[in-house]
Amino acid sequence: MNVARLNMCHGTREWNRTVIEPVGWLNEVKGFAVLIMMDTEGSEVHMGDLGGLTSAKAEDGDIWTFSVRAFDSHHPECTISVNYDGFAEDVKVGDELLFDGGMVRFEVIDKIGPDVKCRCTDSGLLLPCANLTFWRNGSLVQARNAMLPTISSKDWLDIDFGISEGVDFIAVSFVKSAEVIKQLQSYIAARSCESNVAVIAKIESFDSLKNLEEIIQASDRAMVARGDLGTQVPLEEVPSIQEKIIRLCRQLNKPVIVASQLIESMIEYPTPTRAEVADVSEAVKQQADGLMLSGESAMGQYPEKALAVLRSVSLRIEKWWREEKEKHNDNVELPDIASTSLESVSKEICHAAAKMANKSEADAIFVYTKKTGQMATLSCHVVDQIVQFLHSQKDHHHRGR
Repeated sequence: MNVARLNMCHGTREWNRTVIEPVGWLNEVKGFAVLIMMDTEGSEVHMGDLGGLTSAKAEDGDIWTFSVRAFDSHHPECTISVNYDGFAEDVKVGDELLFDGGMVRFEVIDKIGPDVKCRCTDSGLLLPCANLTFWRNGSLVQARNAMLPTISSKDWLDIDFGISEGVDFIAVSFVKSAEVIKQLQSYIAARSCESNVAVIAKIESFDSLKNLEEIIQASDRAMVARGDLGTQVPLEEVPSIQEKIIRLCRQLNKPVIVASQLIESMIEYPTPTRAEVADVSEAVKQQADGLMLSGESAMGQYPEKALAVLRSVSLRIEKWWREEKEKHNDNVELPDIASTSLESVSKEICHAAAKMANKSEADAIFVYTKKTGQMATLSCHVVDQIVQFLHSQKDHHHRGR
């Protein structure tokens, strides 16, 4: 893998440090080149833990209680806490609750003080800290926490932790506008003038889509977070939205990651479905820069196999795609460079280098950069290997497609 992701919804900062340290050791001692991405929690509504359990099965007809109360060591059976204090006030009897974008569904049947009684209508596996949305008469209900800041007070503490630990990327959840991205970028620069932390905008809400171009333009990278996005738009629109985001990122020369449920079945099974393989292939053909596993590697039974499958499918489709281009004597299409970019001259040079490499069927491009490889981004779509020579030894890494 190229990047290790820390989801700050899970675990303490101390626990996350136990992940950062061995990655750093492997990079320094073993010569690995694994970067670290920290994912902020944001202001989403999600359930708490499951009393120490890694998952819980909800069956059709089961009655569960969702409460804003905090539980100590004793966790009542079929009872789960919710992180949003206004939850019991906002929901109404008859509302539909969706967890993880509809992987499990409940109907609200009663409200008793801070507790909301629900009946399971679509059985499934409940996971700790799963995202929660509620729907009324077929429409998504915007909870009052939607008006809270995109970056919460906890997020700022997590960001301080990430900067001090030297993470490479900070992914901002539920971005509403470009101002949030700019605010974080200026904060990172003020904290450390030598910091190369890149900011990733997670596109996963209505607000993100309304301000899509300005958000991507302000960000260093973007992520198509399909799981949460699928809870806010009709399912049938997710594929076209994904393609639109990737195309826009290509036009603006911003690296883009496709995430969520790529090979979800490998959480439980040693091989993916053929439909999942086709989904991964489509993301590669759309020229996404990265593919991100979530539950498959974080809690799945076959994390190494999942990663191997993702890599092998990606490499095979890229090879096939280039072979098809060569067979039809068709050069790989390169996006236009955004005219508003402050680094337009450098990017034009990279654009020309990429075209030359494509026409001459070069095996690799060597790039020198003082930061995190922005200048190599465009080139990676036309050759198999990008070797980057970076300003400091700490930042040195090799990018392979």
